[in-house]
Amino acid sequence: MPPVNPSLNAPSELSFFEKRVAGIMKRAVLKGSLTVQYPSGVEATYGNGEDPKATVSLKDTAAARSIYCDPALKFAEMYMDGRMTIEPEELDAFISIAKINGTKNFATVPSVAVTLWRIAGRLWRRYIAREKAQRNVVHHYDLDEKLFRLFLDDDLQYSCAYFEEPDVTLEEAQLAKKRHIAAKMMLEPDQRVLDIGCGWGGTGLYLAKQCKVDVTGVTLSIEQQRVAQQRAQDMSLEDQARFLLKDYRDVEGSFDRIVSIGMFEHVGPQNFKSYFSTAKRLMKDDGVFVLHSIGRAKPNLSDPPFVEKYIFPNGHIPALSEALRDIERCGLLVKDIEILTFHYADTLKLWRERFNANRDKILELYDERFFRMWDLYLATSEVSFRHGKLFNFQIQIVKKQTTSKPTRNYIYEAEEKLRRLGVNTNS
Repeated sequence: MPPVNPSLNAPSELSFFEKRVAGIMKRAVLKGSLTVQYPSGVEATYGNGEDPKATVSLKDTAAARSIYCDPALKFAEMYMDGRMTIEPEELDAFISIAKINGTKNFATVPSVAVTLWRIAGRLWRRYIAREKAQRNVVHHYDLDEKLFRLFLDDDLQYSCAYFEEPDVTLEEAQLAKKRHIAAKMMLEPDQRVLDIGCGWGGTGLYLAKQCKVDVTGVTLSIEQQRVAQQRAQDMSLEDQARFLLKDYRDVEGSFDRIVSIGMFEHVGPQNFKSYFSTAKRLMKDDGVFVLHSIGRAKPNLSDPPFVEKYIFPNGHIPALSEALRDIERCGLLVKDIEILTFHYADTLKLWRERFNANRDKILELYDERFFRMWDLYLATSEVSFRHGKLFNFQIQIVKKQTTSKPTRNYIYEAEEKLRRLGVNTNS
């Protein structure tokens, strides 16, 4: 079916920049149905009339100008500022329309220049200085602990859960994630474990309590380190699990096992070699390193500007090929790779449901603009994992061939043992 011709429901003329936005919509929106209400009073519908369907309203001509000049960022900013409104129940549909039609198809001549400028800036920042790395972490992870407790599981797991069954709770799926990773670590009691990017300590405490290992966790977030250390004390595990405010590159000693969950996305491709070289230095000869990260289908010079500016400054979602390249360059051996498809989409769906259910409590902490910003972040992330080309990967890395197992059966056997113990760390 050919695209629906825009229908003008008001007699007034489109302004210059309204016409430019209308041109974007007519060219880009071929699937689904998007109705745009322009500041001049004109209403037009684009697409093939099928689902998904959404209506957006632009409140002023300057909003139309901003969107034309930089749609990749300004759609988000105009929504955050209330200058482009969408009914809450249609936000998912609007994001889906953009995704299924291809966000690159919304590009304009000015926006191409802006994108090239962003890419040049990212390439110029070849090295993330340590003080800048900490500022980037603080921007996101040092938000009020209460915020994260309003949408995460009880154990404050802020990474992709593992849905062994489709209808399990968020708590059950996050516990399954910890079991799955612990099984791949091939742990033995009393081993020394390093948790790079330990978050609020949930995984480290789980490993210490469940697997009887000695855990050192490191983070650059003051708030995360405080919470993790307090949790260790509350669980009487402070002699077995410690959490330090330290850059992973400054860690000394040797460890039997290393784990890193949801931190690799903050390293940056210019630092990948340093990251894996550091892991190699810290691993014993028979050590095992399990890396859990978001991944993309292929390398990308730019990341979404909305996420870059407001959510994860200087973050970079790596392609699997980027990670493997530098693992190999460092002389490490890859022994297991698993791709988790849809698991993060399901995780984000549950997070967003809790986020919206606690809207009033979140507005007691932050303002309406913040709420819209984070709701948009969670919504766009879910769509990217469900309909885009994002996924999670887990890589098992060793130094020596003899550390490896001949089959993957040991993973399922270890998971079953941990499942029977049934201990969580949400104390």
